[in-house]
Amino acid sequence: MSKDTLEEIGTVAVEGMPYNIAVVGGSGKVHGKGDDDHAHAHGHSHSHGDEQIYKGYFEDSQISDRPLSDYAGDWQSVYPYLQDGTLDPVMAHKAESGDKSAEEYKAYYEVGYRTDVERITIEGDTVTFYRDGKPTSARYADDGYEVLTYKKGNRGVRFIFRKSEGDEAAPQYIQFSDHRIAPAKTDHYHLYWGDDRAALLEEVTNWPTYYPSALSAGEIVKEMNAH
Repeated sequence: MSKDTLEEIGTVAVEGMPYNIAVVGGSGKVHGKGDDDHAHAHGHSHSHGDEQIYKGYFEDSQISDRPLSDYAGDWQSVYPYLQDGTLDPVMAHKAESGDKSAEEYKAYYEVGYRTDVERITIEGDTVTFYRDGKPTSARYADDGYEVLTYKKGNRGVRFIFRKSEGDEAAPQYIQFSDHRIAPAKTDHYHLYWGDDRAALLEEVTNWPTYYPSALSAGEIVKEMNAH
């Protein structure tokens, strides 16, 4: 992607809040203040690279295409753990240093984590979504990446894959966000999916989040709380 200057091209209202739309080497978005909270949702340090990159501060020249194999594995949604109270200690931990109460954080993540896809498996170029244990599969090919720019100045990268063949019910596009910007095996990710590539880039409030299925509920809590 080209290294272009951020150009604001308009403003839209989303749930009563103004959002500035911008273009950065493709399509991007300048989000409202709260929309990048989940970029720091987990708090633990990452061995994959510079902590500044994890926080969303990097140069375009540092971004590299990533293969689907970065996300290979068997993954579980964390949404059920939020619903059953397992993640309550995580919300309380956030409240200790954040700008919301534990209850407010839980409400925020209720919207963020919400999904009916409880499990995802990724093997080769095949992605399988499980709803109530029932699989929907398709093969996906690399479709580049897009840079999102937040109002506070930090940024994120969505790595995008397009369906090449598979079940009709499988989404046309999947977009990964895991706070990395170059090839590296991920340890968790946020996933956006649907049939409209551009519309998915506008989705900033719902970001279903997946951790390895091998992790217990307690291990996920530990991961999220670790610094």
